[in-house]
Amino acid sequence: MSTARRRALLALALAACTRSPERAPAAPRDTVVVFTAASLGTPIAAALDSFARRTGAVVRQESGASIELARRITELHRVPDLIALADHEVFPELLLPRVTPWYALFARNRMVVMYTDRSRGASEIDSTNWTRVLLRPDVVVGRADPAVAPVGYRTLLVYALAERHQHAPGLAARLAARSPPRLQRANAVELAALLAAGELDYVVDYESLARANGFRILRLPAAIDLSDPERAAEYGQAVVHVPSRGGDSATRRGAPIVYAASVPRAAPHREAGVRALAFLLGPEGQALLRARDLDPMRVPALVGDSIPALVRRAAEP
Repeated sequence: MSTARRRALLALALAACTRSPERAPAAPRDTVVVFTAASLGTPIAAALDSFARRTGAVVRQESGASIELARRITELHRVPDLIALADHEVFPELLLPRVTPWYALFARNRMVVMYTDRSRGASEIDSTNWTRVLLRPDVVVGRADPAVAPVGYRTLLVYALAERHQHAPGLAARLAARSPPRLQRANAVELAALLAAGELDYVVDYESLARANGFRILRLPAAIDLSDPERAAEYGQAVVHVPSRGGDSATRRGAPIVYAASVPRAAPHREAGVRALAFLLGPEGQALLRARDLDPMRVPALVGDSIPALVRRAAEP
């Protein structure tokens, strides 16, 4: 064998010996598709970003009006791995027991008046005159559609409670009339965009959403802001009738604001959804929600049956 051929064979042998071993295929990453009420968009995103960094999961979030999100599941058959809604009553109304047999109550909020420096009356509005400012003919007031968004019917409940609180018959109807259909939107995020653009002067909405968008905030009395669980009976004296599907109307009674979440039976990545919800209910998740102006419940309440063990453990005091 020639010297040149021996050198070529030796080079091939050395290359074979020093070749890097093939990498094992990467383990598949968990995917969590999350439906969140519009007012939960920022707080949940912050919490689940931390969950994703800790676990390597891929989180895909969709926000919208709570009733619309529930109908995406029941009517469009788009099933997420985790759903978090602004009103826990939407679960028994639309999702139990077919979509899920259980849900977790995990956070509270309060209704406020949000506005900007450009809002008409911004320099004078306060907790004693806010209804008079909103009733001024030059002021533009938006609100969410009560047929699809809990914040929409909660706004009407705030108006009804303000009428009782101020002993002003007819006040609720006059306030509601300030927002005809052209000034109503499907969810809080759309209203926030209009307020930021100066197309609206005021919106009654959740405090967490107002703070997330940097708006000015007028806090309302606890007797009307739906924040205090000790005032449940007082809030329950307010009743409004709102449109629903098919031309019917639904009756909504005042109650403290409570957010709830669950993992659907048919969730494509159910185990990952359960882990994400357990994270939200645990100490780190609660701290992240609190930092975004939600009021997480120290001990989440679980409703229903067949609740995953991991969720049960996360909700323990």
